[in-house]
Amino acid sequence: MGISRDSMHKRRATGGKKKAWRKKRKYELGRQPANTKLVPNQKTVRRIRVRGGNVKWRALRLDTGNFSWGSEAVTRKARLLDVVYNASNNELVRTQTLVKGAIIQIDVAPFKQYYLQHYDRKLDPHVEEQFSSGRLLAAISSRPGQCGRADGYILEGKELEFYTKKLQKKKGKAAAA
Repeated sequence: MGISRDSMHKRRATGGKKKAWRKKRKYELGRQPANTKLVPNQKTVRRIRVRGGNVKWRALRLDTGNFSWGSEAVTRKARLLDVVYNASNNELVRTQTLVKGAIIQIDVAPFKQYYLQHYDRKLDPHVEEQFSSGRLLAAISSRPGQCGRADGYILEGKELEFYTKKLQKKKGKAAAA
């Protein structure tokens, strides 16, 4: 029995069961989730033919992505190091699953190299702190299971403060347990 995106299998507003009055249709099909994993030095992307003869790229394992640094207007390819936070589910952090909106740590080297060449700008103190640690916090803005890439942006300003607080709270809970 395949994954179906129809509403025939759902219940009525009253809670009663609906009778299936026809077979499943090809246009209602759904596929199992990609569950893209962060695996160092491995990249596995599958080509999937979808409705209309179009193509989706299903990333199963990734280790790099393009990340944009908004305030400096620069984008660089960086290595993904760790999945640290996911608002939707902690299980996705434990299993190192890459999804849109996940907060990850990326390698600072390409951005540090850029910054050393254009050093006349003042850095945000929080970003400066991350530069010294060798890891930057970033958010994934692409959909790895749909487009086969894990691209995103470096967290800055209020957003960075917000997620830093969240991560500290999480560390506090882990230390207490």
